[in-house]
Amino acid sequence: MIKMTANHHYKRLKEKVGELPWYVGEFIDQKKRKMAVLTLLNYCHDYIIFFDWMIAEGFHKGKRQEITLKMLEKLTPKQLESFLSYLEHQLGNTKQTVNRKISSLKSLFHYLQNIAETEELEPYIYRNVMAKIDFNDIKEDQETVANRIEGKILHGDEYEQFRQFIASDYGERNKDNKKVYHFHLKNRERDTAIVSLILGSGLRLSELAGLNLDDIDYKKHSLRVVRKGGKEQYVYFSEQAMIDLKEYLQIRESRYQLSSKEKALFVSTAIGPKKASRRLSNRAIEKIIEKYATAFGKPALSVHKLRHSFATRYHMENNDIPKLKKHLGHSSVQTTMLYTHMTNTEMKKAIDKMDNPN
Repeated sequence: MIKMTANHHYKRLKEKVGELPWYVGEFIDQKKRKMAVLTLLNYCHDYIIFFDWMIAEGFHKGKRQEITLKMLEKLTPKQLESFLSYLEHQLGNTKQTVNRKISSLKSLFHYLQNIAETEELEPYIYRNVMAKIDFNDIKEDQETVANRIEGKILHGDEYEQFRQFIASDYGERNKDNKKVYHFHLKNRERDTAIVSLILGSGLRLSELAGLNLDDIDYKKHSLRVVRKGGKEQYVYFSEQAMIDLKEYLQIRESRYQLSSKEKALFVSTAIGPKKASRRLSNRAIEKIIEKYATAFGKPALSVHKLRHSFATRYHMENNDIPKLKKHLGHSSVQTTMLYTHMTNTEMKKAIDKMDNPN
């Protein structure tokens, strides 16, 4: 899996780099040793938006790849603020997303000014406008973030209710719609296994989509995944997830008309003139979850919120932040500490007691 997934991501990265100016390619090459390919793909996406904005604003007439270093040097803070306003008000980016794009551009401009050198040992640019651009001030502590997320995840009996809804209730609810009903009958084992695996392991979307058959260790109930940064890790999953996974695997090859050479774990329904199935993409999995979440009555539920649901439940039952940090693949314990705020019900109980001290 590792080699196949890495090759796929590197191919996409190469394609994106080819759509950008040459110096961006140099920057990406310099970062390959230190950063995950998916992160670099996000960087490229951010740069494409930025350079296309420059063209739309008339800073350059021609192809995106032809934008020169001199053009970057001449940009003013006022113009960059206009770009950030465009991201927020026209593209609908949140302040957090805008901050991520600012970070991408700061990294590129820092490289051009402080790391890259010409043959004459001069920097690529002398003037770095991004050094004058501040991040959005987002005044949210972890408890505030936790409170916002808490209403969008599964709690208590909802874990099994949501799983059961996908396994059977969704189909029963749509019996009168033959197209929807039969589509659900065909895919319910697969879809149940997907949700059960996220709820039973806390996998990220990209990790789930990249799974192959030989990544499953049936004896240890673990999966081989590639974490951010390209690090390989074995992740344990629940007994229920194993049950649902085995049910799906019993019908996978025949139901989806697969050859024995197809190693992708989760595949699409055979479509097109050749009736070919293929690995489910990240977006396809997101749409599956969105469909069931909306019908279930929790439209804000997403793949990432299912991951949050797993982490919250794990912390409530085990209260072991170091193990949870390692299991989720977090680089910082501060990220994992979010779940201590989401499961801290002691303060609420204490306040409730004030109304009824007896």
